[in-house]
Amino acid sequence: MKITEEKELTGVKEIARRAEVSIATVDRVLHNRQGVSIKTKNKILSIIAELDYQPNILARTLASKKILKFAVLIPEASNETAFWEAPLTGILKAEEEIKRYGIQIDKYFFDQNDTSSFVAKTEQLLHDHVDGILMAPMFTEESIAFTNDCKRLNIPYVFINSDLPDQQSLCYFGPDLYQSGYMGAHLLRYLVPNQAKNKILLVNISKEINQRHHLLQKEKGFKSYFEDHNRKNEIIKIDVRQTDYASVEREMDQIFAQHQDISAIFVSNSRVSSVARYIEQHNKTEILLIGFDFLPQNIEYLKNDVIDFLICQKPQEQGYKGIMALYNKMVHGQSSQQVNFMPIDIISRENYLFYHN
Repeated sequence: MKITEEKELTGVKEIARRAEVSIATVDRVLHNRQGVSIKTKNKILSIIAELDYQPNILARTLASKKILKFAVLIPEASNETAFWEAPLTGILKAEEEIKRYGIQIDKYFFDQNDTSSFVAKTEQLLHDHVDGILMAPMFTEESIAFTNDCKRLNIPYVFINSDLPDQQSLCYFGPDLYQSGYMGAHLLRYLVPNQAKNKILLVNISKEINQRHHLLQKEKGFKSYFEDHNRKNEIIKIDVRQTDYASVEREMDQIFAQHQDISAIFVSNSRVSSVARYIEQHNKTEILLIGFDFLPQNIEYLKNDVIDFLICQKPQEQGYKGIMALYNKMVHGQSSQQVNFMPIDIISRENYLFYHN
């Protein structure tokens, strides 16, 4: 018997001896399985804490040859936005750390502009019989239908980037969308005079925008700030449902034809670079521009004084922490805090060199 296995057995045997139970009973408690009374379970857990016992997960997994199969369901990065490269980087970092414990992570990428692409990946994922899921619930109704299937099949799941609070996920890692919008409005308070003539344009750019879309939570927070602080600025809103630049340009042309006195623009997601491109090409760089996410194309416009501020919320950490939460629950039986909001970071030309996603 190897030394690590001897230590493991000795630890379990000592716990069993002190608790006056069988090794099998201790094993059931360690693996959070049923069949142990609450009184006995509490006694065993107390002894485990007293001994500061840490089960040798690596030795146990290698001995059992059991592979845990996790699935990642997120959008693929595209020419329009590279946002999802950051969560994927975090996921790959976590994968490197835990793969030696018998964890396999399969990636399923969908087109964030195509609901049917998401549905097809969910069907494939369920067919592949996974043990746990990390997902971005980008399409609300389809995500609810999918998580209902997961609950029926007893497959745990973690949300990142946007939350579905009523869907009983293990946990959520991502932004507080409402407060993100509120923060954007707070920034503009210092930049735009409190006068009705200083109009503010709010831009949502997404093919799928319904009443439960996550961008609308940012919009709600943004508008609430102006109401809470009695701001007089008129807020004009447009939803751009075709995400290519030509469509963005066409929508912006129409809004500027109707409103010549726009002082600032707030873009509710990472596609702020499309609006920055429009502003630069149409010589409107005097207009203040705020958007989201620390992406290469956004940073270039920030450096060139076209974007004034980027609001960033650690997408790489979302991916990493989401996988680790799934791993800790399924391997160690350790639950994470239900809601884990990322910090709201404000990036400007002066500090972007010191920031990491």
